[in-house]
Amino acid sequence: QVQLVEFGGGLVQAGGSLRLSCTASGSIFRINTMGWYRQAPGKQRELVGSITSGGSTNYADSVKGRFTISIDNTQNTVYLQMNSLKPEDTAVYYCNANLVSPMGRGVHWGQGTQVTVSS
Repeated sequence: QVQLVEFGGGLVQAGGSLRLSCTASGSIFRINTMGWYRQAPGKQRELVGSITSGGSTNYADSVKGRFTISIDNTQNTVYLQMNSLKPEDTAVYYCNANLVSPMGRGVHWGQGTQVTVSS
């Protein structure tokens, strides 16, 4: 069974930084992409950014230039470095992985980690 576990959320002042990490564990044959989504209260879950195992990245316009995604394929871990945080970045951040396991190809989610940015 595949599990995704996130670390690194917390409370930070506007303009500050946080780094999130997410590790996929279990029986994994191959990871295609990993990414981060977020969901603020009363809003739909939205893509923050994603990265392929080859290192190609994609970001939401709202975080371009402030957030950076990286991946460690040897550890099945994806990182999200968040700089110049704004109060509107406050949300629960979810890790996501598109991977191949003995169950086949599928999308897996972490449990979420809260990020709160105070003004």
